[in-house]
Amino acid sequence: MKGLGFLKNYIKGDKYLWAFIVILAIFSFLPVYSASSNLVYTVGSGSVFSHMGKHAAFLVIGLIIIVTLQRVDYKYFGGLALLGLPIIFILLVVTLVQGTTIEGANAARWLKLPGTSITIQTSTFASMVLLVYIARYLTKIRDKQVTFAQSFFPLFFPMFVVIGLIFPANGSTAVILFAMCMVLLFIGGFPWKILAGIFGFGVIAGGLFIFLALNYGDLIPNSRVHTWKSRIENFSKDDGIESYQVHHAKAAINRGGISGVGPGKSVFKQTLPQSSSDFIFAIIVEEYGIIGSAGLIFIFLLILFRIMIVATKIHTFFGTLLVFAVGVPVIFQAMVNMGVAVNLFPVTGQPLPMISYGGTSLWVTCIAFGIILSVSRAIKTPEEIQLEEKRNTDAVIQDIA
Repeated sequence: MKGLGFLKNYIKGDKYLWAFIVILAIFSFLPVYSASSNLVYTVGSGSVFSHMGKHAAFLVIGLIIIVTLQRVDYKYFGGLALLGLPIIFILLVVTLVQGTTIEGANAARWLKLPGTSITIQTSTFASMVLLVYIARYLTKIRDKQVTFAQSFFPLFFPMFVVIGLIFPANGSTAVILFAMCMVLLFIGGFPWKILAGIFGFGVIAGGLFIFLALNYGDLIPNSRVHTWKSRIENFSKDDGIESYQVHHAKAAINRGGISGVGPGKSVFKQTLPQSSSDFIFAIIVEEYGIIGSAGLIFIFLLILFRIMIVATKIHTFFGTLLVFAVGVPVIFQAMVNMGVAVNLFPVTGQPLPMISYGGTSLWVTCIAFGIILSVSRAIKTPEEIQLEEKRNTDAVIQDIA
């Protein structure tokens, strides 16, 4: 009982969501351990256990982030996003114009911290900051008649600047972010006619950039548009010629069958690139089969269910939008990662939240969970709402008297 009391001091908010987070964190050690042997080969240093230690460190930092953020009043996150937006602009510009490679790999998506070997993917932080900023803006204009001109500089200008800075080097993240922005604006009640125009503009602008990059690619620094083209072409071919990654991922899934080959017994972890991150779901299916992978999908669906409950129970408009802004992208990213592994989508480079090896994506996911738990702490019971209404009524009566 004392142990449970100790945990209660640190675990706040929605207990079910906490349980699902812990389940994912514990489970992540199994596929990461299995895929670490390939990670040792690709990185060229360390050992399986050293990479496991790094993953454990990433998770510990992530849990500290959750515990810290759940104690912050969620109303402050809107202001923090406003302050963080110009910082994000600068980081995205620096990331885009930095050197073209880090250890032989394209670095346009990553920012290497000066004086260290640490790299962060700035687009993941930028996506969250932008979505929280949009939730804040929608709360400010609630019940107001807005026009495109009024919303251009405070809303659409920063939105397209962030997406535009992400797009050249990380097209999939930019497309997902644009879709999430449209969904959030729709949920927030923004005029649909303006949304339709913005959607059309986004599609045209994206198509124009791709055309220019394909034909005048040397003029655009660190563009990866030829990589996107190759991935889409490989995905759309129907003559049986598949990319190396997708071919091995499907072979791993086929080998897993119903119940899988068992923990640590994956064969394709040695031949499948990014088996510890982008294609980790294929390794999960190979080792734990359809049964194990279905269980993982079920956990993410339960998290989505808790996100919806928190979003609908919180008594403020900003709280609802904030939960959608940070929660839905986590689930969407998980579905995209799994969809790529089973060849439903072209290769996107999106990791599996809380499962894939790596710090940036995991920490951003933990930030999202911390914010949702912060909102869930503020949910009032019917008795509390009734008591507050009674106090307000009594205060009005006393003022009249």
